[in-house]
Amino acid sequence: MKSRFGAIIAGTGSYTPERRLTNADLEKMVDTTNDWIVQRTGIQERRIAAEDECTSTLALEASKRAIAAAGITPDDIDLIVVATLTPDMFTPSTSCILQEKLGIKRHIAAFDLGAACSGFVYALVTASQFIATGSHKTVLVVGAETLSRIVDYKDRSTCILFGDGAGAVILKASDDPSRGLQSFLLAADGTGGQFIYVPAGGSRIAASPQSLAERQHYLKMNGREVYKFAVTQMTHSLEEAMKACHLQADDVRLVVPHQSNLRIISSATEKVGFPPERVYVNIDRYGNTSAASVGIALDEAMRAGRCGPGDWVILLAFGAGLTWASATIKL
Repeated sequence: MKSRFGAIIAGTGSYTPERRLTNADLEKMVDTTNDWIVQRTGIQERRIAAEDECTSTLALEASKRAIAAAGITPDDIDLIVVATLTPDMFTPSTSCILQEKLGIKRHIAAFDLGAACSGFVYALVTASQFIATGSHKTVLVVGAETLSRIVDYKDRSTCILFGDGAGAVILKASDDPSRGLQSFLLAADGTGGQFIYVPAGGSRIAASPQSLAERQHYLKMNGREVYKFAVTQMTHSLEEAMKACHLQADDVRLVVPHQSNLRIISSATEKVGFPPERVYVNIDRYGNTSAASVGIALDEAMRAGRCGPGDWVILLAFGAGLTWASATIKL
């Protein structure tokens, strides 16, 4: 179906907690070193939510900033989509909690979306479809995580990677369909689900003394398999994103990838001809914030003038599922 409206990014926002967990801190917690972490991941520190913070509170702060940047009020929003793998609770959804915290009294649509680290791009693409059909005009899209609540700080292979944060955008309908989201790729391969997962806490393995003792409520990851998958799929997704809009690397102002691992980001983008200055990286400061990472990076890039109106940008992500996604956008 041909789009009736373009879904443009009217404003962006992000929030990260104040507490910093540095590599030096981790050296005191597990058998690791600063050099080992930096060489393998590019991460120097990550942010950790305070005891009184949760996914919805991080989402709230990012949302407020996106709303202000778009020059709207919360009451202008007619749909909220939150991407997260660390919701406040199973139910109600974090999007409904966020609606209440924003003070939106109207009975708008709100739902959560689960695609792990691909979540923000999945959510942005999904929200854009509501705008393209004309059913909704102003959508709040948020990627938010408190991964510190599911990370095992006795497992050095995972605890060095993850941090907390939130990124948000306001999408608005435009009469010019040549602006906003121009192409996208959403994909999944469920056969790779065992490479990144949290075994317990759902209906398969309920909480019990045994599941707690076996630390099954923490995130598990096969780093070697994830690395191979990520380099291949991020490269392919970037190539397909450019091909769909007949773009060359020189046409694209900025690539905004999921902040998973600096070596993955560098390998994938270099293969497609992007120099480092046209790839946004902040993994050194925040680590991997899963569904929040692309939103945080996009907000920082726009506020720093790395991209702006009229520019082509490509968002890339991959994550548990296994899932991967790209979005080619004309700002």
